[in-house]
Amino acid sequence: MKVTVDEGKCCGAGTCVMLAPDVFDQRDDDGIVILLDERPGEALHGVVREAASVCPGVAISVSEDA
Repeated sequence: MKVTVDEGKCCGAGTCVMLAPDVFDQRDDDGIVILLDERPGEALHGVVREAASVCPGVAISVSEDA
């Protein structure tokens, strides 16, 4: 799994951080997403997919490794 974020689409809701704090964080000044781990371990795949699916700005993309 590879995770990417589009900071321009992020609205700072923070749902991703609440779901997967080992993968996502937020900037202190404006709340925009920070990607901490673009290749999270398998144990985090489900929660990262959930974070991407509930992101109100559709700022998180997940691609599966071939």
